[in-house]
Amino acid sequence: MPQIHDIDLLFSREKRLDCQKTGEVFLETLSSVVENGTRELGICLPPDTYALFEKYYALLEQKNEIVNLTSIKGAEDVARLHFLDSLALLGFADFKNARVIDVGSGAGFPGVPLKLAEPTIKLTLIDATGKRIAFLSELCSVIGIEAACVHARAEELALTPDMREQFDIAVSRAVARLNVLCELCLPFISVGGLFLAMKGTDSAEEIEEAQGASKRLGAEFADTFDYSIPGTEIRHRAIKIRKIAPTPTGYPRRFSKIQKSPISV
Repeated sequence: MPQIHDIDLLFSREKRLDCQKTGEVFLETLSSVVENGTRELGICLPPDTYALFEKYYALLEQKNEIVNLTSIKGAEDVARLHFLDSLALLGFADFKNARVIDVGSGAGFPGVPLKLAEPTIKLTLIDATGKRIAFLSELCSVIGIEAACVHARAEELALTPDMREQFDIAVSRAVARLNVLCELCLPFISVGGLFLAMKGTDSAEEIEEAQGASKRLGAEFADTFDYSIPGTEIRHRAIKIRKIAPTPTGYPRRFSKIQKSPISV
């Protein structure tokens, strides 16, 4: 398990107060949290990436006043609980040159941080809320990354020929139960690809109840990866599900049907 450092110790009280007076505390603190956190996670970021995370945070804070993007606020919390949490997935799969789809991307987590850390990713971000997709489109322009930002419902988009089974990796940090996420995400993945679901460490029951869904949809559980978010005592779990066969015709179903009758066997 990586050692957890207290990032606050990196800055003296006097230096923080000086930075607050000049309005620089957010950027300096965020960069340091990301830099030290990625070091703990064993991740080496491109040199200019820290400045891009600063731009990401600045736009997120600005737009969050207008659009409900995240309940997590403040540079250090965003850096740890959004950016570093997302980047932890880099230790769980090979993202180089991968076609990645982030299902229910919201404010861009985990897809955008992954793209910043591994620029070779071919990224697609989907969300059912138009205002969030507008934010993601502006974000990609501001930080200078290429990504397809698609306003659509996952269960409808996965039925289209140009999206179905076209991706190497699907990622999701959505709050839906795992058996529901399997039906929404697995149809996007090509045979041999991966679905990485981000959950809490208390997800054993969800994993068990999703066994039937993964099997029905052409996949199998491969592994789980528990990790600590650097600078916190929070532990999360990434669940790896491998696609081993095409998803049968008829899936995903309408969302009302998925919610009412999740696949169980």
